[in-house]
Amino acid sequence: MGLWGRVSGMGRVREVGTLWIGGSLSWMEQLCLKSFVDRGQKITLFSYEPIPNVPEGVIRRDGREVLDTDNFLKYEKKDSFALFADLFRLHMIAQNPGMIWVDTDVYCHRPMTYDSDHVLGFELPGEHRVNNAVLGLPADGPLLAAMLAYTSDLFGIPPFVKPKLQAEYRAAAAAGAPVHVSQQPWGVWGPMMVTHFTHDLGLAGTVQPLDAFYPVPFPDRMKFLRPATVVEAALTPRTTALHLWASNKRELGLRHHGIPPKGSFLDKLLRLHDVSPQAAPIRGRGKLVFDAGLIEKLDLDDVQVFADLGGNAQAVALAAWEKWDCDIQLIDMDHKGQWPQTPSPWVAPYTEALVAQGVPPERITRIAAAEALRPVDVIANLSGFGDVNKVKPLDGVLQRALHSGSRVLTDIRKGSGAYPLLNSYGSCETVSLREADGVQITRALFRAGPQTQARGQADAAAQPPTETSWGDIATRLAGPEGFYRESPDHSFVFIPRSDTLVVTFDNLDIAMGKREDRRPWGFSFIEKQGWSMLGVMANGWTWYRDPWVWQQFDALRAEGFFDRFRRVVFYGASMGGYAAAAFVAACPGADVVAISPQSTLDKTLVPFETRYHTAWGRDFSGPYGDAAQVSAAAGRVFLLYDPYEPLDSGHAARFTGANVVKLRAPLLGHRLGSSLQQMGILAPITLAALNGTLTPAEFYRSLRARKSFARYQRELFKRALDRGRPDLARKLGRWVLTRGDNRYIRQGLMSL
Repeated sequence: MGLWGRVSGMGRVREVGTLWIGGSLSWMEQLCLKSFVDRGQKITLFSYEPIPNVPEGVIRRDGREVLDTDNFLKYEKKDSFALFADLFRLHMIAQNPGMIWVDTDVYCHRPMTYDSDHVLGFELPGEHRVNNAVLGLPADGPLLAAMLAYTSDLFGIPPFVKPKLQAEYRAAAAAGAPVHVSQQPWGVWGPMMVTHFTHDLGLAGTVQPLDAFYPVPFPDRMKFLRPATVVEAALTPRTTALHLWASNKRELGLRHHGIPPKGSFLDKLLRLHDVSPQAAPIRGRGKLVFDAGLIEKLDLDDVQVFADLGGNAQAVALAAWEKWDCDIQLIDMDHKGQWPQTPSPWVAPYTEALVAQGVPPERITRIAAAEALRPVDVIANLSGFGDVNKVKPLDGVLQRALHSGSRVLTDIRKGSGAYPLLNSYGSCETVSLREADGVQITRALFRAGPQTQARGQADAAAQPPTETSWGDIATRLAGPEGFYRESPDHSFVFIPRSDTLVVTFDNLDIAMGKREDRRPWGFSFIEKQGWSMLGVMANGWTWYRDPWVWQQFDALRAEGFFDRFRRVVFYGASMGGYAAAAFVAACPGADVVAISPQSTLDKTLVPFETRYHTAWGRDFSGPYGDAAQVSAAAGRVFLLYDPYEPLDSGHAARFTGANVVKLRAPLLGHRLGSSLQQMGILAPITLAALNGTLTPAEFYRSLRARKSFARYQRELFKRALDRGRPDLARKLGRWVLTRGDNRYIRQGLMSL
């Protein structure tokens, strides 16, 4: 008998398999996966992308081993990948004889030791409807064959739905508009199909009774949130894999802050298996977004500083740090808008919770005075000013903490006056609606607009101006020998110095709102080398997809502008890296240095790209469109990227020209430039690249500095754990801690 016990008898302990699509796991999936590991049942998790928080001991496999596709079918009405999972499980069983499918919300109460390859159960009293949350079938049996044949037709008319609906589908097909399976009822490839073919083939006798997998049926699913004894009374010696019903996430997110009530069955299981719900919050359910899921609403490529005003967005702060490796500010203002002399009661536990999840203490700052406020990228004002507190104090924060690209996640109570205030700085988009005490509350995403600077300085209107416009700055930088050209959305500034020209691409919002010198990206570095500079600035995330920009490059080429220079290099990162590789076509033979670049956002060319929604509708055609193609005109194209960032790696793979030099920086993330800067090696690498002397050998010699870089150490440690290599993680941890401190790794070793 092990720690968890075993089922007696002669049965074999079966391997189980499951699938996850959708980024990080919540605590519910972690709990279920870990339960199989803890009880000694081998479990394999298939996925199509990296998952950062898989419990140790879970076997990882690429979903493309089973279905090599990028067409992830969804039940469109519920925005759910359950439809693809319905298809995937059939092919998994066919290709892995003996493996039992389990949904990611199925908990291992005791190991499944069924001798029969038929492992499926009734889900409702009356023993008719069969569920497929637990599904094992003979790989060569008639039931699996029938369902594989049926699911091969995406427009099939199900014989098991109501006759009236069948008639509608037949009429639609006859009219040339057959109904796709994604538009058909929920479960059409799931329990409905499994139930139909099980009975049709006379296999109902192979189905396990209700208490095997579904002792708490769907109508009673919220019993899992009641005292543990309620569920325990329903369990029997026949109960093995227990369906917890992921639909409970809705109730958990809406009424329990995503955490199971203390003393409930779910709470007991979390403590039993040592799973922290705070470390892996529930982000949403279907189209319903909970606090942690708000991070997906932020249409930002990069976030350097996240600020929580009032301390009600801990889950969002953690999600932001995980996604962007950003600094976190805690704006400690009381409900009346006063700055407390000592930290408010929420500050210490908030900080401790962040640190416990691996956020370095030095990345967390308490803001306790108006004078300490600086422009930040994201502010969370949840259940705060404009909702439970009066809105007026919010104005003072926005005046100092907004730049023209800032976002604010905020709750707005009807009649609070928050909309007029926020609209004077930018615009609001509704994320969700709810009612409290009969009053409508809107959860909104606010985007700062170009009026932010003027509005934020309204209280100083009578004072002499202290800010200078970009046009004034750029004209002064260009001087009499250079030039400055502008349109509503873009500008060019040329600063002549020598016969080496560096063409850079930057976002004006960042230059004016986040840099004290208000200069284009790389300005000081290029100035120190005495090189000439052509800075191309975008007023927002335009991706430079504006005919005016193309016309400027055409004109510069036609007038022989680039011919004046002995050497020309196009240089940029992310959006700017795309532009550097695309617009080099205006100067054939020039070199490109692109950090974490994209190749295009044309969805027909990069269907895997899920970021940068604001630019998906832009035109990426033309002579400066697909950077992977037009950069063939360049001399050399240096691509610096993290091969373990799947989206960045996907773009890099599209650059196949003989002139492409791919420089891989593993585990340093999309914000590669920032990581190289923190390691102290960005300047020498960039200098060598711009000089044309950079070689792969030199790059990788410089990259050895990552061994002492905390972020790289952390990612390497996590990867060892994710791959089920605790001994390797321990060895790495000891190596790191004998040479310095890394809080994340130190705490991780303590938990091993």
